Amino acid sequence: MSEDVDVDLREQTFHNAVREVIIFLLLFILLYVSSYVVLCYFKRKTDNDEMYAGEEDAIVFRISLWLCTFTLAVSAGAVLLLPISIVSNEVLLLYPKSYYVKWLNSSLIHGLWNHVFLFSNLTLFIFMPFGYLFTESEGFVGSRKGLLGRVYETIIILCLLTIVVIGLAWVATAMFDEDDHSKETLFDVWNIYLPYLYSFISFLGVIVLLLCTPNGFAILFTVIGQLVVKPQFLRDIEDDLYAVQLQEEDIRRRINLGNHMHVPGKIANGHTSPDSLQQQLLDVQNTLSGLEKKKKVSPWRRNLGYPLVMLLLLVLTVLCLLMVAHNFFELLVGIKALPVGAKETVVLGISSLSTLGSVGATLEIVLILYVMCASVVGFYSLPFFKRLRPVPHDTSMVKIIGNCVVLLILSSALPILSRMLGLTNFNLIGNFGSMEWLGNLYIILACDALFAALTTLCLTDKFTVKVRTEIYNRFLMLFQRDSRRTWSFSSYINTGMKDE
Repeated sequence: MSEDVDVDLREQTFHNAVREVIIFLLLFILLYVSSYVVLCYFKRKTDNDEMYAGEEDAIVFRISLWLCTFTLAVSAGAVLLLPISIVSNEVLLLYPKSYYVKWLNSSLIHGLWNHVFLFSNLTLFIFMPFGYLFTESEGFVGSRKGLLGRVYETIIILCLLTIVVIGLAWVATAMFDEDDHSKETLFDVWNIYLPYLYSFISFLGVIVLLLCTPNGFAILFTVIGQLVVKPQFLRDIEDDLYAVQLQEEDIRRRINLGNHMHVPGKIANGHTSPDSLQQQLLDVQNTLSGLEKKKKVSPWRRNLGYPLVMLLLLVLTVLCLLMVAHNFFELLVGIKALPVGAKETVVLGISSLSTLGSVGATLEIVLILYVMCASVVGFYSLPFFKRLRPVPHDTSMVKIIGNCVVLLILSSALPILSRMLGLTNFNLIGNFGSMEWLGNLYIILACDALFAALTTLCLTDKFTVKVRTEIYNRFLMLFQRDSRRTWSFSSYINTGMKDE
């Protein structure tokens, strides 16, 4: 009897493992195909890229593109870690006995977190350095030229770079870690030095997110405002369209008149030159196309879309601030635990992550994705990193590799930052929550306070810059007027004294 139970248990374990592998494979294929489409949209066209000099270069860049696609897929998986986990918990809570959601269990979620952590290490420390070195390699001097020579050069340089990085990590561990065993295990790369390096890079990613996200909140108002049709209250688009059309006809008539009269490039007597007329015609045509687009939009969308979108962004940003402030005070008082990974195995479907139930969980997912979008927008708006911003159909392979590395670092730090800021109560699983600095109360409180302060400052600057500029200009005008009056009065007094 016990043997039959053991056999059934082994079969069930095997079937569960096969099912999880299939689910992971389907999810990876979906992310990989989506990432490949995105990279093909941004990468430079083959016909315009001078680096595709032959079949060898084409193979090199094709392999680098595959590695970048894999990295971008891992980044997307890291972004979706918390949303998938939160959705899984709420679904299991709503349908605990449903046959159709039995595959959505704690083992699947744990495996997803562990696989993302594993692939993040592989892509960050092996695949991306290999892709960059492989792209820049030409083969050693004196060796036979070809694809194999470039592979040898890339592998040797990568091994040397690995030795240097591991040596630096060993020195840093010996300096800051009091454990004597860690100073002796120089070759224990996988269990000590890679997690240590990944922890350090994750900390840098959190710092970058803290600095970029508040700036991204402010910039999103401008970006979304450019995409959404702004309302035209107390104005008729038909009248504006008719006026612009008349202006376009007048400029065309003046251009045709100048061509028939053979007017030279510069016209005397104050008349406009043909070059200036062409520029005016181009500006009027752009205005006309914008008005035609606004005319096609429905009145409800034209008048209510922009205010609602701006209000939605403001509400999401304020909610982020309130949740960060609430998390700060709970940590300060001692009600809430630090975001270190739980020692026990996290079991899904026991209780909701939010006091508002499914609505609160949905709000957490929206806020997490909103923070990620704001961080990406804020990062590419920084002065130094504007050059790294990808351009559709004109981004070199080196820039694509750099963008993939940046997105991987930011996306890997997103679950950690979300838990630190209190945007979710879902515990970090596996190695994501085993980083030692997550147990430092002062670091967590400092990050929360910095995020709240920077967000408040950026929003205040965003919504009050015009008012402050106008107040400054008024005070400047008033000061200049008073100065002129004082100067005139003193001049009058001095003149009178001279007359006496």
